[in-house]
Amino acid sequence: MWQEGLVLPADRAALFGGPGATVWLTGLPGAGKSTVARLVERALVTAGRPAFLLDGDNLRHGLNRDLGFSAEDRAENVRRAGEAALLLAEAGLVALAALVSPGAAAREAVGARHREAGVPFLEVHVATPLATCRERDPKGLYRRAAAGTLVGLTGVDDPYEPPRAPALVLEPSRTPTPESAAAAVLALLGERGLVRVAEGLAARHDPPRPT
Repeated sequence: MWQEGLVLPADRAALFGGPGATVWLTGLPGAGKSTVARLVERALVTAGRPAFLLDGDNLRHGLNRDLGFSAEDRAENVRRAGEAALLLAEAGLVALAALVSPGAAAREAVGARHREAGVPFLEVHVATPLATCRERDPKGLYRRAAAGTLVGLTGVDDPYEPPRAPALVLEPSRTPTPESAAAAVLALLGERGLVRVAEGLAARHDPPRPT
């Protein structure tokens, strides 16, 4: 049977400066999801707002290490990441999930789980064009796909389904730097009443390399 705790969401919100929430950053490999998420995480924590990044690559080192890249395993990867994000958000943190998560249905199922639990879920599409992602290629994935040594790369020979109704779309033409993209995410959180962060805080940090 489900066991309820003695600490209420309102108690956590009062302690942490806002209710828990999940920000789900999705996009092609090399779009910059992890880069933006790291900047947002650092800005929030610097401002005293607990946050934690769930990076897709990192999750595959532990929680999802048994999963491959079949359609079924990709969906399960998203489901597990979603459950982890929900636990963090229910604990009062801002969970920042940065995963390719190519399937719209799998992402929407994560959003539905959050809504059932009464936890805010914000889907952010990091809409970097494929050509730009190919140029960045920080992990060499596109080079391997072009050489024929990598099969099933999302956006090349495996489909990516953009969000149907994202809370925010980050496009290079509007947010050309990682700092400006992070500032847009922070602004979204502020607009939704989820955080109170000083304007421009993320811009004071040097950006990590796009991933």
